Amino acid sequence: MGRNKHNLDTSHRNLMDEPFWQRVPAWKDVDEATFLDWMWQSKNTVTKPEQVLELLKEIVTPEFLEDVREGFRRASMSVRVSPYVFGLIDWDEPYTDPLRIQFVPLASRFTKDHPMLTFDSLGEQKDSPVQGLTHRYSDKALFLAMDTCTVYCRYCTRSYAVGSDTEDFEKMRLSVNRKRWEKAFEYIRNTPYLEDIVISGGDTYQLRPEQVTEIGNALLDIPTVRRIRFATKGPAIMPMKLITHTEWVDALTGVVERGRKQNVEVVVHTHFNHPKEITEITRKGLAVLFARGITVRNQSVLVRGVNDDPEIMKQLVRRLAYVNVHPYYVYVHDLVTGAEDLRTTVQTALDIEKVVRGSTAGFKTPTFVVDAPGGGGKRDAHSFEHYNRETGVSVYRSPSVDPDKYYFYCDPVELLPESGKKRWADPTQHDLILQEAEEAAKAAQAEIDSYHQDDGRLLRLPTLGGQAKSDVASGAG
Repeated sequence: MGRNKHNLDTSHRNLMDEPFWQRVPAWKDVDEATFLDWMWQSKNTVTKPEQVLELLKEIVTPEFLEDVREGFRRASMSVRVSPYVFGLIDWDEPYTDPLRIQFVPLASRFTKDHPMLTFDSLGEQKDSPVQGLTHRYSDKALFLAMDTCTVYCRYCTRSYAVGSDTEDFEKMRLSVNRKRWEKAFEYIRNTPYLEDIVISGGDTYQLRPEQVTEIGNALLDIPTVRRIRFATKGPAIMPMKLITHTEWVDALTGVVERGRKQNVEVVVHTHFNHPKEITEITRKGLAVLFARGITVRNQSVLVRGVNDDPEIMKQLVRRLAYVNVHPYYVYVHDLVTGAEDLRTTVQTALDIEKVVRGSTAGFKTPTFVVDAPGGGGKRDAHSFEHYNRETGVSVYRSPSVDPDKYYFYCDPVELLPESGKKRWADPTQHDLILQEAEEAAKAAQAEIDSYHQDDGRLLRLPTLGGQAKSDVASGAG
């Protein structure tokens, strides 16, 4: 007989419920009540490389400590790690721990940035009609309320603005500024087809309660706004804030309830990447939001060594659903300065999605997307017009953003076959690689168009260069 088609594994329900933070010598005497105090978490958040080194000096090797020291010197993001996360890291196996990989850089793991990388790879600044507001899709805008976060992720796509300057990188400033906010609100008021506003940054967890209320009410005062999303990684980094900072949760609840009365959807979008990030503390914190009727959705990033494995991703999706969070997106890692060792391939995303889809209910299954470099917006990962596995270039179209433009995503060079590595090693080949990819994409689209009847139906999906077009049909996501 074949394998039982039902997945009987219930390990996603086994949430860590022990004083894990006491494994760090500096916190060995910290009791649970103190650890759950969001103010204690904030006060003891690590914000300087020297603090990391001091906390680690008794529990890691001198070689690892030096690796960390040099990693921070070369990093594009400054450090900010809560005691919650720092305590969850397995410092006995720090090189492979999925949380360490995301937040604490090691010089030994850095690899050369991709030749096509730019500091603002998604082109957010060019789509900003006013500072701190990105307007790319016709009915949606991204409002960057501030430039600080609860944690600084190595892979942050907004590294051009988020966090403090580092030794080699000077950031654009988007600090809390009411005059800047008002210019954004004025633009939204004067753009009546804008219905969907994402409040991000930075991280809305860092807003004071009165600021949550102020921003929420300012947007709810605009009659054309129909959907508001508060974006925060906070529940993954400092879930106890949802338990012990009642003023902040009350402020959020107030905006949600006013929105409900006005028939405006107000939700929270958060960011878990690995099942290890979800503990019993997380469950209790998210239960506070669930009890208040607040919808929470999750957006993950596909990170090499963290969640680029089908079984880990299935576990993450199931665990998120278990704590009442809807898995929404999994992003193929953007081209980010100083984080090339964390990126993986579009093919990896396709392979993982194939396994995850069907393992649980459809509404609990995330969509795997590529945020098309250069401003194309989110595209289903499988919706490329062309994908050359040798050079690692996938080509996407975004007809609602720019019907005539082609957008290129590039897999990490070190994960390509030798022939692809050789071509990227030659700077004279770079433009030619992209040109070939665009021509192949245009040829694929022309071939598809040739099979359209007068009524616009697609009769069959042809093949191109041995690659099945069943995965390719169009760039419309």
